[in-house]
Amino acid sequence: MIDLGISKLALIGAVALIVIGPEKLPKVARTFGALLGKAQRYVADVKAEVNRSMELDELKKMRTTVEEASRDIKGSLEENAKVFENSWSEVTSEIDTDGSSTGGSSSSWADSAMVTFPEYKHPGKKWRLKRGATPVWYKARQGVRTRALSGAARVARFRPTGLSN
Repeated sequence: MIDLGISKLALIGAVALIVIGPEKLPKVARTFGALLGKAQRYVADVKAEVNRSMELDELKKMRTTVEEASRDIKGSLEENAKVFENSWSEVTSEIDTDGSSTGGSSSSWADSAMVTFPEYKHPGKKWRLKRGATPVWYKARQGVRTRALSGAARVARFRPTGLSN
């Protein structure tokens, strides 16, 4: 890289002032700055494009490794499924359609396999209302209001009786 110190920049500035002249120097400096900015933006764009292409290559490599891993997992799952189906068919072939077994040791297993569960019954349309209903006699004993009172009726009910105006 070019080694530019303060002394070298001052020397370049003095030579430019003499060669170009004081009238045209600001315009030339502005043009030089604009060209330098364009060059820096171009270099930054090229670097960004190179970085994007490198990231794209890395993503492609990662994609291939993930696809290979998924293929391996799929193959092992299919293989395990076949082994399970074979063992399941062996076990179920020992059991007759009546539930009796052909082997002596698996009869308790066959009996436990025939356990039946009760069928699901929906609780009904208004089960929450029925479950939450409180009897009227219980509400009366506890002092729970069963009817809404108007403001005037509430005042008349709870007005002290011993006071007179």
